[in-house]
Amino acid sequence: MKHVQEVVQKVAANVEKVIIGKREAVELTLIALLCRGHVLLEDVPGVGKTVLAKSIARSIGCSFKRIQFTPDLLPTDVVGISMFNQKSGEFEFRPGPIMAQIVLADEINRATPKTQSALLESMEEGQITVDGTTYQLPQPFVVLATQNPIEYEGTFPLPEAQLDRFLLRISLGYPSKQDELAILDRQRVQHPLNALDQVIEAAQLLELQQLIRDVYVDDLIKEYIVGIVTATRYHEDIYLGASPRGSLALYRTTQAYAAIQGRDYATPDDVKALVLSVLGHRLIISPAARIRNVQAAEILQSVLSQVPVPGARAGRRFERQPASVH
Repeated sequence: MKHVQEVVQKVAANVEKVIIGKREAVELTLIALLCRGHVLLEDVPGVGKTVLAKSIARSIGCSFKRIQFTPDLLPTDVVGISMFNQKSGEFEFRPGPIMAQIVLADEINRATPKTQSALLESMEEGQITVDGTTYQLPQPFVVLATQNPIEYEGTFPLPEAQLDRFLLRISLGYPSKQDELAILDRQRVQHPLNALDQVIEAAQLLELQQLIRDVYVDDLIKEYIVGIVTATRYHEDIYLGASPRGSLALYRTTQAYAAIQGRDYATPDDVKALVLSVLGHRLIISPAARIRNVQAAEILQSVLSQVPVPGARAGRRFERQPASVH
């Protein structure tokens, strides 16, 4: 998996020319791309959510479209519309901005639930249906959605069904003092995004998406993943735990995380590193816990402390049954 590690580091280093001091967030976003998953970037305005999406699209040579979600946005504004052509006497499909490889759904919680639901089919099945006709979306296809977690007026919270379709939820956070000074210096003349080069082809990303599926996940690691997800369904502070989609998401991201570390096998630490980003947005905290201001991070930390971690036997099995080395 050294090839995967080298390519991801190359892309991450390129993106970091624009997004300074956020290596973990950049790598998590790239993990989502490797897993063919979608990302919810949840943070306050101005920390670089939109710029991160543009930087990644430019670095891997993917087509990029931005959809600015507003209360008056219609589903047809997202997926497209069939219009009657008077010259030909037939209806013609005019695709919407969803027909791109990387789609930025900016401020997704500002749109009405009807418009939000226009993304469901595309995110889950990689296709859209307009007037009874199905259109395949280009590959790779990734939705990077942003939302402001502290602004509630004029917003429509994402329903659980849509939240569950996001592979990861990522928060960038404020930069450190030194990083913010570096941002000022780099943007003194022009925005560094304007000079950002493409470092890989989209076809290479498709190859990496296949490679990470060869990462070996021991049965004990699988049991560990399922044990964590199951524990969320019975935790006293959780009204609704993670679904089997959450187990699969944790499994796939664990493979990708191991690959970008240069390994062809997964470890319990890989799982632990991803639990909050993969499962945090899939949990519905009970009303009693919300009153006590209990956060998903605290609950998942409690779950990790309760679920037994696979021991040395898993390590020996890794050595006996490695995956194919690339």
